Amino acid sequence: MNTQATIGQTAPDIQVAEWVQGSPVNFSTLHGQVVLVEVFQVNCPGCFVHALPEALHLHRRYHDAGLEVIGLATAFEDFDKNTLENLALLVDTGQLIGEPLRQLGKAGLLDGNRLDYHLPFAIGMDVLEETDAAVNDAAIHDFILSQLPDFPDWSEERRQPVYEKARAYLEAKTHCARTFDMYKLQGTPSSILVDRKGILRDVSFGYLDHLEPLIIDLLK
Repeated sequence: MNTQATIGQTAPDIQVAEWVQGSPVNFSTLHGQVVLVEVFQVNCPGCFVHALPEALHLHRRYHDAGLEVIGLATAFEDFDKNTLENLALLVDTGQLIGEPLRQLGKAGLLDGNRLDYHLPFAIGMDVLEETDAAVNDAAIHDFILSQLPDFPDWSEERRQPVYEKARAYLEAKTHCARTFDMYKLQGTPSSILVDRKGILRDVSFGYLDHLEPLIIDLLK
């Protein structure tokens, strides 16, 4: 059973099935550096519009000051698209697939169906394991509470569509991702930030405006 990550305690190493770029690195090998892990999915448009460009900005600005950025591709949905093969295609050629290709292409943000920027840091793929966990009322409620702790306080009218959406998600979930589950991530993009002593300082989901000030503080 994997150790669960807890803010303020030693960060458990991320679980990587394969490194598609750079040398293998991890929290336990990077003591003395601040470490940012940017967790994304290959089929996540927002990851390519906001999170990965921000990770690139932080790498360029603070790497020489002691920041190590790692990209970790994961999968909690769309398992036919969020694959190691599509990650390797992205890293090798900049080619996008699925929704990122459609949405970024429509917005004119691609260069010949490819990203117009390169990710220079180490990038790996989360460990995925097949799951056949039973999808029952208890499992659905546990999953919802992990994402929405105040769910029991909601009205029945408000709870019902969330319950049905959670059921559909769990029934379609064929794999579990080790790092994603270990850090109790809510989706992608997500960030994991660890200080110079290997202590977990921040786990965040979505577009972030607090990350750079926090990194500056940890680099002091």
